[in-house]
Amino acid sequence: MAQPFVATLTVNCRRTTLTTPGDRTLLDVLREDLHLTGTKYGCGEGACGACSVLINGKRTFSCSTPISEASGKQIRTIEGLATGDTLHPVQQAFLDEGAFQCGYCTAGIIIGTVALLERKPNPTEDELKEWMNGHLCRCCAYPKIVQAIQHAAELSACANLGRTSDSQTTPQSR
Repeated sequence: MAQPFVATLTVNCRRTTLTTPGDRTLLDVLREDLHLTGTKYGCGEGACGACSVLINGKRTFSCSTPISEASGKQIRTIEGLATGDTLHPVQQAFLDEGAFQCGYCTAGIIIGTVALLERKPNPTEDELKEWMNGHLCRCCAYPKIVQAIQHAAELSACANLGRTSDSQTTPQSR
């Protein structure tokens, strides 16, 4: 058994400190200790995307990330996307397009889509399909998922209209 490790995490804007073995996965800590069960266990190898979370804004497979590597970082899960009763534009787009069947992969795909659209606000269909290589949907809802991501890009663009600041970059400068 690994030595006890004191992890300090900021999960969905809430700072938490806990003691746990340092080799324990972030997924286990999120689900078992913090009771954030939206992030799913799929393959345990970081190959299916069901366990995706954002760590410092980057999509990360929590099933293969030791808690010791996540300590001190900003973590965002599916539970941290909505603001009150208002869904995140990506969540709303998936709902609008019916882009899920069983729903097991949905949280990971939504989290991954948030990361994609923050990096590339208007991806082409080929870029979407390339990005989806990191996510498995066993129900094969891929056409609806592509539609939802395209819809999310439109919703996100509309939500950002009129917002400008010196710190924002244009899509051409990314």
